[in-house]
Amino acid sequence: MKNIFATLISVFTLATIQGQENKFNLIVGTFTTQCESKGIYVYDFDSNLGNFTLKNTSENVLNPSYLTISKDKKFVYAVNQNDELSTVSSFGFSSLSGKLTLLNKQDSKGARPCYIINDDKNVITANYNSGSISVFGKNNDGSITETKQVIQHFGKGINVKRQLTPHVHMLCFTPDKKYVLASDLGTDAIYTYQYNPNSENQILVFKDGIAVKPGSGPRHFTFSKDGKYIYLLQELDGSLTSFSYRNGKLKKVFETSILAKEFKGDVASADIHISPDGKFLYATNRGTANDISAFKLLKKGKLELVGRTSTLGKGPRNFAIDPSGNFLLVAHQYSNDVVIFKRDKLTGSLTDTGKRIPLCSPVCLVFPKI
Repeated sequence: MKNIFATLISVFTLATIQGQENKFNLIVGTFTTQCESKGIYVYDFDSNLGNFTLKNTSENVLNPSYLTISKDKKFVYAVNQNDELSTVSSFGFSSLSGKLTLLNKQDSKGARPCYIINDDKNVITANYNSGSISVFGKNNDGSITETKQVIQHFGKGINVKRQLTPHVHMLCFTPDKKYVLASDLGTDAIYTYQYNPNSENQILVFKDGIAVKPGSGPRHFTFSKDGKYIYLLQELDGSLTSFSYRNGKLKKVFETSILAKEFKGDVASADIHISPDGKFLYATNRGTANDISAFKLLKKGKLELVGRTSTLGKGPRNFAIDPSGNFLLVAHQYSNDVVIFKRDKLTGSLTDTGKRIPLCSPVCLVFPKI
């Protein structure tokens, strides 16, 4: 009898552990001025079933449109878009309860920050309207210091409506953390900065830059799993460009488009990510299309289109693939929901689960890295 009881306990404990292993925190940033939103939302996401449960929210946080999570998962950092009055916020974060506790805010020293990254030492923002980069230090309690460095970009592009000034759109640490890359939609270029995390005021030092097709508008990019290639999505013309990467240097190796050959309408490419297994790349297009394209990653940075799917909403500004790779979630800025797709790991294809997270103007989805 004791053996049977012990076995039942072991089975129950194992099932509980396995159930917990399939649950991930999903943290969502929103625009709060378009409809009713508290700012940042934390959900429990089940990667086996695609189900979700609201765990917690922030309180009265203005336009936390992009988020980044500390490596130890104890802190969340957010940009607060408010034109020239924009700020950057730090929060204490409980992975268990999903509770967010505001630690402090700092002036972004740049207009309309739209992207944010962090490591153990610094928090860095891309400021779209002002075409600049701001660097903040980290205090021991996870709060952020005043700006330690501001880098201003200069130049313009050929699109008179969108490229009269620089527009820094995204930042990314290189896999070895020796450099930070910055895409600039306004100047049609990617810039490489040497990263000196312990410096007082020269954390980023310009190293190199590479120009892309005039008028294409570099937006978001991602590294291949082995760190040897970078894939860049251009907002203004739908181009998708591959670069080889080594020691801070980029070299163009391939280019295609996320647009269908017969497509006619407004182009507004948005987000790009690679599946956790490193086999497929996905990219969204807003504008008229409101779709997501799937590509198979081939050798030497080449890509092969495997499908194009409606995102079933309006304004697919951001998306995320859960850490298991089973589901892909698309945040719709204008139709106010997150659509959950089942992902076929063998073919890369997406199927609508019918599940939706109703939410005011969701624009950033983050699963803390495992």
